[in-house]
Amino acid sequence: MRTILSILFVLATVSLSAQSISKNALGIRIGDNDGFGGEISYQRYLHENNRLEFDLGWRDSNNVDAFKLVGLYQWVMPIDGGFNWYVGAGAGIGSFDAGNNDGVFALVAGDLGIEYDFEIPLLISLDMRPELGFNDDYSDDLDLDIALGLRYQF
Repeated sequence: MRTILSILFVLATVSLSAQSISKNALGIRIGDNDGFGGEISYQRYLHENNRLEFDLGWRDSNNVDAFKLVGLYQWVMPIDGGFNWYVGAGAGIGSFDAGNNDGVFALVAGDLGIEYDFEIPLLISLDMRPELGFNDDYSDDLDLDIALGLRYQF
């Protein structure tokens, strides 16, 4: 784990340079963590290589249906041309229905992904978001969400 963090730090330090992050991006994020889910996703520029991302989504699985709101702070680093990679951290809240049991939950999340910024106002991304929930009735372990995102930049 220490080696991975060292590599991420070196990559972030080497690749920090001025780049263009759109002021706003709105779209969808479709993925899978313990069932199929989708999210409405909004990204907001903060500084040269930082942005906020907010996702409002749902999960539908055999045992649990859930809605959640997640906020992430992301660091975006250029790779080449329109390709960027990003890493982030955040938290969220939500509600779930598990048949005879329903309630609310909180979560903390990480984010690691790659994106391509087309010449047109379209951003496509693929990311991995581990989420640790704080309600044993909803989730008692670490969930790994892998998702594809499509966003319109404005």
